[in-house]
Amino acid sequence: MALISFGGLGNGVDFGPIIDLLVQAERIPIDRINQRKLNLQTKQTDFGLLGGKLLGLQSAATSLRTRLSFDKNQVSVTSASSQTLLTASVSSTAAAGTHKVTVNQLASAHQIVSKASTAVSTTDTDIVSGASGTFSFSVGGGSTQTVNLDANGTLEDLRNGINDLGAGVSASILNTGTEGVPAYRLVLSSNDSGASNSITISADDTDLDTVTTGVDTFQAAQDSQIVLGEGVGAVTIDRSSNTLTDVISGITLNLQAADLVNPVTISVTQDTTAVKEGISNFVSAYNEVQKFVNERTVFNLETGERGIFVGDSLARTILDRIRQSTFSQISGLTTYTSASQIGFETQTADGTIKLNETTLDAALSQNYSAVRDLFVQNPTTGTEGIGELVTDAVDALDDVEFGALTLRQNSLTSQIDDFVEQISVKEAALLRFEEQQRIKFGNLDGLLASLQSQLEALATLSQRAPTR
Repeated sequence: MALISFGGLGNGVDFGPIIDLLVQAERIPIDRINQRKLNLQTKQTDFGLLGGKLLGLQSAATSLRTRLSFDKNQVSVTSASSQTLLTASVSSTAAAGTHKVTVNQLASAHQIVSKASTAVSTTDTDIVSGASGTFSFSVGGGSTQTVNLDANGTLEDLRNGINDLGAGVSASILNTGTEGVPAYRLVLSSNDSGASNSITISADDTDLDTVTTGVDTFQAAQDSQIVLGEGVGAVTIDRSSNTLTDVISGITLNLQAADLVNPVTISVTQDTTAVKEGISNFVSAYNEVQKFVNERTVFNLETGERGIFVGDSLARTILDRIRQSTFSQISGLTTYTSASQIGFETQTADGTIKLNETTLDAALSQNYSAVRDLFVQNPTTGTEGIGELVTDAVDALDDVEFGALTLRQNSLTSQIDDFVEQISVKEAALLRFEEQQRIKFGNLDGLLASLQSQLEALATLSQRAPTR
């Protein structure tokens, strides 16, 4: 569309600003719709952020939901040895108690090297005397693996061929000579430790001739061995690895060194500090949700500024549901039936929870299992603790089909899309309006210019007329 411009040449009036004012007046409804759209977008964003905080609360509740996740253990390792013989990690399934472990030997991976007598001076030296060559090996009781070399096959080719097989063996080249007079030999290393993972070369018609000439052993294939317990009842245990996960239930042992004289004492105890931290994290996550909603439901009487959640029932619904699930009376319990009994104190000013650590410490010390029962789901008794109730409450709010938060987000998206469409239609209408105004005032300007010319012509004629 060509832009129609004029300057009021015929009448001394510039109609441009007049048209701009008319267009601005017509834009007011569009600006109002756009502001409503922006408000909805802000609300949608904030509900999304609130959803994220609810997931944080659910995660904290899930960590208290079952006995397995609620319980926390700690492990200590002591020994009179001058070396670090082993390290240990513990899960919540480990039973409290003490274990004596003696590390007799560490597991090692089999490592062999071709004989010095068949070493070559360069890594690209031809090691195949005939038209072709083969090198076959196996690991443990596994299938035979073969590398085929052509007449020009080199030590590098053999190394690369073995590695390309991915057969549980890594090949490398070692210079056992000097820098000036190198002597390159083939090294084979089993990828897995243990006596059952030894390497056996079954065929070698290269110049290395490892079957006839033999190999040197850098490291024997060996299992780890520990003795669990002391005296007559002690048990000797062999494993192919130095990481033992199936010896003591719930405890992982990482063997570091052997010492046949000095045993290791492993002590597993209940870690109430970690349990308390889990409960504290739950309270913090709860307060994050509460504070987030509080900040958006403030109305400033002086400025009239309204928080984005003011008047929105969903925000209050969310707070009501998490509060109810957190402070519900848990039926089926006797010692502790509510979070308020173990130190959860609701602050009347803002609805947040203050954790009375003295009360919680006393409860954990005096009756740990009763505190745990308050939070966990117990399939034996059928009780659903706080962890289960809060997790279910958030699931209900976030349900992809019927969740209140999901439905609101979908509704906001629909409203925003409607506003976008309305704005698009009205913007197009505004462009047509502006064009019409420019045409109309352009015509008016031309008409006035014509009238002005006629007036000037009449004035000229009147000046020329003879006087009597």
